[in-house]
Amino acid sequence: MTFAGFPDEGLVFYEGLEADNSKTYWAEHRALYEAHVRGPVQALADELAPEFGTPKLFRPYRDVRFSHDKTPYKTHQGAVLHLDGRGLGSVYVQVSADGLRVSGGCWRLQPDQVERYRRAVDDDLQGPRLAAEVDGLRRRGWSIDGDRLVRTPRGYAADHPRLSLLQHKVLHASQQWEPADWLQTRTALERVRDAWRQVTKLNQWLADNVGATTAPPDRRR
Repeated sequence: MTFAGFPDEGLVFYEGLEADNSKTYWAEHRALYEAHVRGPVQALADELAPEFGTPKLFRPYRDVRFSHDKTPYKTHQGAVLHLDGRGLGSVYVQVSADGLRVSGGCWRLQPDQVERYRRAVDDDLQGPRLAAEVDGLRRRGWSIDGDRLVRTPRGYAADHPRLSLLQHKVLHASQQWEPADWLQTRTALERVRDAWRQVTKLNQWLADNVGATTAPPDRRR
């Protein structure tokens, strides 16, 4: 399947799901989801895979085991792409009634990775490189997000020049586009590709300075 855009029917499907997040609605409209949401997301991911890595589409079902919100379905469809052998750093795309979202970076770090991340941020060479890259992304309209400590990490000074980066436990950048006519064309693929290229240096920094976890599987919580 060649990517031709995100049909408006997909966004309308999610508007309906937000209003009626039920198994009945899902069963009655699943064909719309497959044709106008999952199909286009898969086509986009497959077309960009040679440059950005192996794609994985997320399941539409929510994990409600530990949540007070028992609505069964996600109100967005996301896909993540990761270069094999990279170790860390990926790109993400998401479509919903709110439009299109793109991201890059990392969303989960094990304790050994957090330790290496902070050592690199503290480093006189690698720290300024990351700070410059983050500042450049902000100037281009990216939001810089990720779980953060509210305090100063243990072992670092409260007046550290890169304290805000040290406080991060994960780090990712995102852009959001509201619904527009171009979403229904191949322009959407071009915008996603161009955006992901802008976070390539961030992902490379994470791969070079943090890398994959060395913790044994039974300690990865």
